[in-house]
Amino acid sequence: MINATRGYGTMSKDFLSILDLEADDLVRLLDLAGQLKAERGLGRQAPTATVLSGAHVALLFEKPSLRTRSTFEIAVRELGGEILNVSAELAGGSREPLEDIARNLERWVDALVIRTFAHEKAATLAAAAPRLHVINALTDEQHPCQALADVLTLREQWGSCRGRTLAYVGDGNNVAASLAQAAAMTGITVHLASPCGYALPERVVDQAREVARDGAQVRCFTDPFEAVCGADAVYTDVWTSMGRESEAEQRRLVFSPYQVSNRLMAAARADALFMHCLPAHRGEEVTTEVLESSVSIVFDQAENLLHSQKALLLMLLA
Repeated sequence: MINATRGYGTMSKDFLSILDLEADDLVRLLDLAGQLKAERGLGRQAPTATVLSGAHVALLFEKPSLRTRSTFEIAVRELGGEILNVSAELAGGSREPLEDIARNLERWVDALVIRTFAHEKAATLAAAAPRLHVINALTDEQHPCQALADVLTLREQWGSCRGRTLAYVGDGNNVAASLAQAAAMTGITVHLASPCGYALPERVVDQAREVARDGAQVRCFTDPFEAVCGADAVYTDVWTSMGRESEAEQRRLVFSPYQVSNRLMAAARADALFMHCLPAHRGEEVTTEVLESSVSIVFDQAENLLHSQKALLLMLLA
């Protein structure tokens, strides 16, 4: 494995969920991401520019991606590593078992970044290859890399996250699950507002409560205005996630009261931030006015995918 000239900390072999991190790991990762962001302007003179020299990272993306894929490719290259793009068709497991794919890849590469549908696929690949670091770049259940960028962005905005409140309004999906875990772990109280039948599973909410620090709480609502009341940040995501396109029309009807508009933002604190993992459907889950407003930090979140994923790679591989 790669030898580092600086200590970057250690963590579990794989990163499939925010729950793979201890709270101290998350703090260390965010600290490192901030340092990497500050040093990026040094280019090839950055202290980490060759840390992953000789390392290879495979990308297996069954689902489309702009931000996560681009930032992982840039991250690996800026750390001195090499990228291997694996055909998306292999993620189906029909050509050969996922276990065999993992056992082959671990002979050639150091890590596998996978973006797929069933979370079990990522877990199967991780379990089959003890030397292969598997990173979840999104599954139907979790989006932990996005959550890392989200809490990094909030820490930049607030300094300390302790005592803050984040309201998530919309579908109880993979983004909401990882966000609730990461935010609670950094001391942020989380308000989750979803229509009946579309909320996060109770076990996921309980997991977020179990890892909460510094008095943070995780509360569930059906009324978006009640959830947003007094919040320091308001977060939303698309109403119809990839793979659920057949439900789109029904979901537009169900979720229309959950649109983040100027009226909903007015229920939050006067200086409340607006967040979205992108891509956004203007006029559906968020109005153009809110998305393009001065309180919107959506492109900061997108930028910080790069820095948080660089930190993740260093902690896994260095």
